Amino acid sequence: MDDLAHRRIAVVREHMAKEITHDWDAVIATFAHPRYELHGSGVVFDGEAAVRRYFAASRTPFPDQGNEIIAIAHDGDTVLVEFWLTGTHLGPLRLGDRTVEPTGRGFRVRMAAGFEFAPGSDLIVCERPYFDTGAVARALGLA
Repeated sequence: MDDLAHRRIAVVREHMAKEITHDWDAVIATFAHPRYELHGSGVVFDGEAAVRRYFAASRTPFPDQGNEIIAIAHDGDTVLVEFWLTGTHLGPLRLGDRTVEPTGRGFRVRMAAGFEFAPGSDLIVCERPYFDTGAVARALGLA
């Protein structure tokens, strides 16, 4: 594996670690242009303001949301990560047209994400998490 691949993997590890500690400035700094494409819901957050809104909305119901890397690999201009997404339902959660008040229950669901990089760069141009949209609700006993 070449130096660029090692740097990209390090950037993804740093990105994911800073998401856990809510160091949003540091997370934003890992991007050339902040962008999340959620491949489960089909929602796209493009640009810094939209990505920061995503961070706030996703951490409201799960302020302790974390991730545990299972496997990480580099291929071409992409770093692929398989991980456990974890958290505790401590804030209001929107499920469709209803809001579920905090249950205090935790979840641990398996996910994957692709981190795309521009050719020759070690800055992320897009994170694409892949997930089952009902997995967290099922893990919390809400579906």
